[in-house]
Amino acid sequence: MKMKRILPVLCVVVLLVCMFSTTAYAAGSGNVAGAVEGTWKTASQQIKTVVNNVVFPAIDLILAVFFFAKLGTAYFDYRKHGQFEWAEPAILFACLVFTLTAPLYIWSVVGM
Repeated sequence: MKMKRILPVLCVVVLLVCMFSTTAYAAGSGNVAGAVEGTWKTASQQIKTVVNNVVFPAIDLILAVFFFAKLGTAYFDYRKHGQFEWAEPAILFACLVFTLTAPLYIWSVVGM
């Protein structure tokens, strides 16, 4: 009984794997390393573009919101207790500056 349920699911999975799998050829000469390097060179430019235009701005936005929220709470703590805590806003500000300037130098550090 259990095998009757598993067999059709297994057949569908095998059929889908066969349908969606593709064969990669190494340009006739058998140079697999050259094919991988060529693919990486093409993909690395796309990765750089996505990271510069999507990932870094999203991280910058999140850090900016956290920085100003922490600055506000630190100010209210100052008004309540008379002592301003600089550590948390300073750390968030340093992270914000790091991520704002990261696209200028991060790719030379990574080697792309």
